[in-house]
Amino acid sequence: MHLGRLILALAAIAIATPAAAQTAGERLERLFADDWEFRLRENPTFATGLGDTRYNDRLDPVSLADVQRQTEENRRFLARLRAIPRDSLAPGVRIDYDIFARQKEETIQEVELGLHLIPITNREGFHTWFPELGENVPLATVADYENYIARLRAFRPWVADHVALMREGIRRGMVLPSASLQGIEGTIQPHVVDDPAKSLLWKPFADFPAAVPQAERERLAAAGRAAIQEGVVAGYRDFLAFIQREYVPGARRGIAASELPNGRAIYAQRVRSYTTLDLTPDQVHETGLREVARIRARMDSLMRATGFTGTFPEFVHFLRTDPRFYVATPEALLERTSLVLKRMDGELPRLFTRLPRMPYGIKEIPAYIAPRTTTAYYSRPSGDGTRAGTYWVNTYDLPSRPTYEIEALSFHEAVPGHHLQIALQQELEGLPRFRRFASFTAFVEGWALYAEQLGYETGFYQDPYSQFGQLTYEMWRACRLVVDTGMHWKGWTRQQAIDFMAANSALTLLNITNEVDRYIAWPGQALAYKTGQMKISELRAEAQAALGDRFDVRRFHDVVLGSGSVPLMVLEENVRAWIAERRAAD
Repeated sequence: MHLGRLILALAAIAIATPAAAQTAGERLERLFADDWEFRLRENPTFATGLGDTRYNDRLDPVSLADVQRQTEENRRFLARLRAIPRDSLAPGVRIDYDIFARQKEETIQEVELGLHLIPITNREGFHTWFPELGENVPLATVADYENYIARLRAFRPWVADHVALMREGIRRGMVLPSASLQGIEGTIQPHVVDDPAKSLLWKPFADFPAAVPQAERERLAAAGRAAIQEGVVAGYRDFLAFIQREYVPGARRGIAASELPNGRAIYAQRVRSYTTLDLTPDQVHETGLREVARIRARMDSLMRATGFTGTFPEFVHFLRTDPRFYVATPEALLERTSLVLKRMDGELPRLFTRLPRMPYGIKEIPAYIAPRTTTAYYSRPSGDGTRAGTYWVNTYDLPSRPTYEIEALSFHEAVPGHHLQIALQQELEGLPRFRRFASFTAFVEGWALYAEQLGYETGFYQDPYSQFGQLTYEMWRACRLVVDTGMHWKGWTRQQAIDFMAANSALTLLNITNEVDRYIAWPGQALAYKTGQMKISELRAEAQAALGDRFDVRRFHDVVLGSGSVPLMVLEENVRAWIAERRAAD
């Protein structure tokens, strides 16, 4: 039989097979496969990043009609899941079942609450990552260039779909606060260029790879020039006009998520979603106050250890202004960062039995977003192994980038933090595909914050200033528990949040202001870091107490990272099962 006919025949048999004739595990496996295809089809840029080339000429469908269609499909997937008897599944498969259910339920809840109508923050969104498209798609063949050009052309209608979402948000009161929109034009204006060759997206046409024939290059460059002018530049011009004429005037004056329509329910849901625990905003706030007091006591002790005799605010002023703690050039900051990480690379086998195969690199944050974004961030590697992970370092305003923070920041963003965890997860075998690329913020950011502390176990933080820098970063995340809930739940003003962080950390005022504005625009997300770190540290202490001399930190880390990114309740179950297994083995 012809191969195509054979495939169709087998598919017909599978469709005709009654669900009752399949085991629960087989039905679940089929559900996961169908959902994965749906995810790739509805997220073409994600699919490209995984090495799936079928949708390389498309951008993600985001229109109001698309959101409604996607939500109905997610409801159908959830109904299929609930029709499968969970108790008949193997214990490990039940975890897959529960995580899938959680993802679908939260995706549906977000639409029901109207969160899709606020598709950008003050620092992130379709408009900030699109200029990096050329760095994140294959550009080796003529077909690759055709796909790239198609996406450039699609940008203007894509902007129109986002604008339609945001207009509906204005109508329903689901908009960003005015405070989050100050300076947002700076993320859009640089891409409204008078010459396509000045666009960041022109770079692939200025340097063709050898595999693209010389005879094709002029045609592709001309098509690229037109696509940038008519698709990208025109799209950014449209978006800038909408932001200035409609969105900024329609922004809300308050800053609290609880002031949105049904805002108390929205923020409570955001807290549960980002922490993956059944916590209330009040519980998180009180935990934050306790952690701030605990860390502050340690910071005061370290301050005295340096021989400084003034007050805490005076010490912080000294740290923010003394030239010894700052470098003069972006190159110097990148060099210091690279040296720290190269040293940590050599220490990783002391902490882990398995390391990722995929490497990471270090790059400067692009100038068009640097003034409005955080100190650093990380981009995961591509799923097909063709692009490494990237640690992005902010070299804007060097007097706000102290060197005593380099160790903690680098351990968080690269190794043993984000890169090690995420690259390992993508290389895990035996997990459903949706779990290999899952990202529960409390786990991912909690691990990265926990990873900062691992510097003490590998010979870093040798002077009190770098130790103070590590505590400042931990304090930063503890302050988030207080100020995020303070602003969105308890009625704090923006200035109260800035003052609280300034009084309790050594972060520069620029970083504090950027951070507070980020929390305003992204309610609840900042709660995940400290919540996750506290849970991992708590589970490590529990394992050490239970196992005593039999505790092996390398094996503990294997267990924590061995299932990928999971809700914290699942992590707790995994670690406790490992403890019980180790005790039974002895």
